Amino acid sequence: MFKDQRLQYIIVVIINVTISLTFLLGRSADAGESPTSSAPQAVASQMDALPSTITVADAAKRREHGDFILDVRQTSEWVEYHIPGSTLIPLDELAGRQNEVTKDREVVIVCRSGKRSEKGREILLEAGFTKVTNMQGGLLQWRADGYPTVSGK
Repeated sequence: MFKDQRLQYIIVVIINVTISLTFLLGRSADAGESPTSSAPQAVASQMDALPSTITVADAAKRREHGDFILDVRQTSEWVEYHIPGSTLIPLDELAGRQNEVTKDREVVIVCRSGKRSEKGREILLEAGFTKVTNMQGGLLQWRADGYPTVSGK
């Protein structure tokens, strides 16, 4: 759609700010003003979307809760170690394989340090996913914090 990734990023930021402001305005209506439509309720359901990034500790809780853990590293990195139960779709294949990512559960995207997973989140947001977040610090931080990993396919 857009060839300039910076433009894509700016558009995503603008959309997120717009949704946030709409949500906050809807909250003020809920706090005492009488809403004239069901818009605040619709906005609240849109705000079920995950934050853009979460901590490793939050990702671990979400994993235990059953969220979909998507690893966007290369196959060789994944074989070396990965989060138990995670699904591998390398970042360069994600746009063509997004149908393998569930829309029924929240999606936590992970990579080595958090950079590729941020790009993966943008790809899924552009594809219409709303419940997508990026694990800050990546698997380097996951392992440093002592969370479990497994090796092999």
